[in-house]
Order: sequence, then C-alpha cells, then structure tokens
Amino acid sequence: MSLLLNPIRGLLLDWAGTTVDYGSRAPARVFVEVFARSGVPVTEAEARGPMGMAKHEHIAAVMRLPRVTEAWKLKYGTEPGDTEVQRLYEEFLPLQLAVLGEYSTVIPGVPEAIAWCRGRGLKIGSSTGYTRALMAAVLPVAAAGGYAPDVVVCSDEVAAGRPAPWLNFRVAEKLGLYPMRHLLVVDDTPIGIAAGKAAGCQTVAISRSGNSLGLTLAETEALPPSELAARLSAIDHDFRAAGADHVLHSVADLPALLADRASGLIVEFSA
Repeated sequence: MSLLLNPIRGLLLDWAGTTVDYGSRAPARVFVEVFARSGVPVTEAEARGPMGMAKHEHIAAVMRLPRVTEAWKLKYGTEPGDTEVQRLYEEFLPLQLAVLGEYSTVIPGVPEAIAWCRGRGLKIGSSTGYTRALMAAVLPVAAAGGYAPDVVVCSDEVAAGRPAPWLNFRVAEKLGLYPMRHLLVVDDTPIGIAAGKAAGCQTVAISRSGNSLGLTLAETEALPPSELAARLSAIDHDFRAAGADHVLHSVADLPALLADRASGLIVEFSA
C-alpha cells in the first residue's frame, strides 16, 4: 500500500523526555527515591527500564526485576506483591507532584516544531504515563513555555497504559482522526513505540532529549562528541529493533523529517 494514500493528519506526542523535561529526569528521580525510602534501593538504569508505562505498572515492573525481588526478600522475608506495589505508588504520587513544576520545562525547539506542524494543518494530540492530577502541575508550565497540545489523555483515563494501544485510540477519538495509519506517534521510550505500533500508527522515536540517554541538556552538551555519537547510535539501534519507523534526536527535528519526501511521511495540508 502506498504511503501516499496514508498522509499524516495528526501527531500523538508523549510528554516527559519528548516535549518537556529534557532527559525525562522527573520520573526517574522519584522512582529512585521511592525505592530508596523502602529500604531496597534501585539504580537509575533499573528505574528507567519500564519508562513509558503508567506509574503504578512501572513500579510493579521494577519490583519484578530479579535483583530487586531478591533484595526485597532479603529485607522483608517475603516477595513483594500487590500490597507493596500499591504502598510505593501511594508514596510516589505526592513526591512526583512536588517536583513536576521544576521538571516541566519545554524542550528547546518544541514550540517552533509544533507551530510548523499546525501551520500545515496537523492536529496535535498527546498522551502520558502521568495521571490527570499529576498533569495538572505540568500543563501550565508547558503552556507558559509555548507548548499546549489540542488533546491530553492521561494513564488513569484508559483501561491500561502503554504498551497497550488505548491511550493512542483515545487521543485519536478526541482529535476526530481515523484510521490510525494517518497518525504519527512520537515517543522517547521503546514501550511508547510498541504502543504506537499496536495502535496501527507510524512511529518516530526521540533519542537525544529522552529517557534512553537520560541526561539534561547541559550534561548532553558536556559529553565528548565521540561518546555522544556512540551512545546515540546504540539508542537508535535499540529503537529500530523495537519497531520505530524513524529515530530523531528531538521533536525539533520533526519538521525536517515531515518535509523530506524521501522519508515516506506525507503531510496532508489543510484546505
């Protein structure tokens, strides 16, 4: 089937690491802190592994890591279960809310890229692993920074978060767009890319500003160029193995991709 018959009519963008919070620092920081408070510390890499999931399921996924399960058994004498996951989740929510304002700065180039897309008739949707209560702290900071999508759907507003496709379906419904092949999912995690593919969307993975690199803008710019290039190459490989159709450093690079006829992503201009 020719991609010319499937023009992109809307974007389905993630939040932390994709459009705000360069390096996806807020959730990683709080996951590490919550587990440290439980007496079973986890590394940042372990905390970042399930990023993209709804936060309750994210905590459960970290709990299921063999090393974490064994450490929990040594600390408490039993394996962690639903009760323990719920307790950590209830501790996570206020901690996350407390730091979101600090970590919701819009990623450089995002407002300009979104304006370019809107100027060509694209609708702008978004979804997140955050709950609606958490997003209440993010949205005004993002809007003040020049980013306000047409639609926001949160993890507690669907039956299951990523990698299930329901967030993408709900955003598409609210945007009034279908079939799903006319929508482009943009996400900084393999789990988000998997959710996009499950929904039947084309996908763009974000490497440099996102969870996989996991560095602030200043930390990224301080890396030796050869080291940064090597890390980004490995991230690119992992995203393509996860099914990403395209990999970009940042959402700021999206207009160039959409304007490139060779990419196969054809923008449908509004009348």
